[in-house]
Amino acid sequence: MQRRLLLSAMLGLTLAGLAGHTPRAFAQTFPDRPIKFVVPFGPGSGTDTSARYFARQLQELTGQPVVVENKPGANGFIAVKSVLSAAPDGYTVFIGSNSTLAVNAALFKALPYDPLKDFAPLTMMMRSPAMLAASPKAPYSTLQELIRYARENPGKVNFGAGSAGYQLMGELFNDVAGIKTVYVPFKGAGDAITAVASDTVGYTFAEVTAVQELAKSGKVRALAVAANRRVGTSADVPTAAEAGLPGFEAYTWVGAMVSAKTPAAETAKLAELFTTISKTKEIQEFYERLGAIPMTGGPAQMHEFQKKEIALWQRIVQKAHVPQQ
Repeated sequence: MQRRLLLSAMLGLTLAGLAGHTPRAFAQTFPDRPIKFVVPFGPGSGTDTSARYFARQLQELTGQPVVVENKPGANGFIAVKSVLSAAPDGYTVFIGSNSTLAVNAALFKALPYDPLKDFAPLTMMMRSPAMLAASPKAPYSTLQELIRYARENPGKVNFGAGSAGYQLMGELFNDVAGIKTVYVPFKGAGDAITAVASDTVGYTFAEVTAVQELAKSGKVRALAVAANRRVGTSADVPTAAEAGLPGFEAYTWVGAMVSAKTPAAETAKLAELFTTISKTKEIQEFYERLGAIPMTGGPAQMHEFQKKEIALWQRIVQKAHVPQQ
């Protein structure tokens, strides 16, 4: 009898405690279902590579599946629309780049989204110096030879660009080198590099991660890296300054965002998870192997970084006299 009374009392206390909680308190904490990463470029780009690595790490941290969905084309507008039209519940994350989150603001007069107001930043992920990759069949094998050839053939040399960011890098290169080459658009860096390898276009700018293996196999020529120091994974490729063009530096970067309409609690949780991943030793080693630089910083730091990047590309558009679209 005493045992029954004790069990009844314990059960009563338990039920009383449960009655004081709402059903939401019993639900698994966010996230409790699959998360989708939307990437504005095709497979193989630095943005895609970053997205897939973070997806694996986030899946391990949360125990929830993370799916990467590539939506290339239209200067990232297709991917952006997909994210901003999805339910703003934290389960759709935009893995954007300097092109979609900064350059477009400088390049387009009537951008169909606001990179600062429509998105809530989570964290910065990585930065990668751009590499100039040329066709192995082109009549130039060094940066100086390319510049000389372009000067002797104004308007006859073309360059491919897989995003608005690479387009502006190409225009900045023209401005610094004092040459005039023709821009040819592609859906992504992978398509632009394929066009270079097949000699459809003369050269392109792309992430080190997208160029170095093709360069090592001889499918393209890596003429220079647009950074202030050589990349460890491609130590034989000179900097632009070493190749005869001082003052030319250009980087791509990748960051994670959600719709600005996402509830603060979910945004904060995602930011915490992404920042935790960005500070691990494993991700530092991962990016070093790719010739990239890991970046850390939460929402506030990324917001300030993004504003500075937009201002930078706006100055470049004006300096290089790039017509706005």
